[in-house]
Amino acid sequence: FLKRARGGVTLSGGEPLAQPKFIASILRGCKEMDLHTALDTTGYLGARASDELLDDVDLVLLDIKSYDPQTYRRVCGVELAPTLDFARRLESRGRKMWVRFVLVPGLTDAQANVEGLADFVASLKMVERVEVAPFHKLGEFKWKELRMPYRLSETQPPTPESVAEVRRAFSSRGLTVV
Repeated sequence: FLKRARGGVTLSGGEPLAQPKFIASILRGCKEMDLHTALDTTGYLGARASDELLDDVDLVLLDIKSYDPQTYRRVCGVELAPTLDFARRLESRGRKMWVRFVLVPGLTDAQANVEGLADFVASLKMVERVEVAPFHKLGEFKWKELRMPYRLSETQPPTPESVAEVRRAFSSRGLTVV
C-alpha cells in the first residue's frame, strides 16, 4: 500500500533517537523497500545517530523550541547546543529539513529569540520550510489526568498578528514558511 500510494514512514516519539539502533533498523528496512523516510526529532540526541542512520533519512522534522539558550533550557530541560549541532550536521550531510517552531507568548516570542532563530535557520541551505506553530492548550487535560502541574495554564494562544509577525521574520530571510 505505501509503495502504491507513494507514502512513507515517519518515526516520531517521544524522541526516536533515544533508541538509535532500533530506529536505524527500521530506517534501513524502509529504504530496502524504497519507502520515503522522515525522522521527527528535537535533535538533542543527534550525536547518537550514526552517519549510516542519517543516510537512510530522507527528511528530518526538526523541532527547535527556542534559539535563546536559557529559554531552551527552561522549556526543554536540556542544553540548546546539541540541537544546533545536529542541524549543522544534517546540513553537512545534505539531509533535507523542515524546522518547526512553536510560538508561545511570554516564552518563545521575544524578538531577539525569533530573529536569532530565523538567522540560524536561514544559514542552513537544506531547510525546505519552516513551520510556525501557534501555542494551543489542547493537551492541557493530559497534565490534569496525570495530576501534574501544567506550567502554561495561564498562557493564552498568540494573536494572529503576532503569528504573522513571526512568520514574516522567517520569510524575510528567504525561507518558505507555513
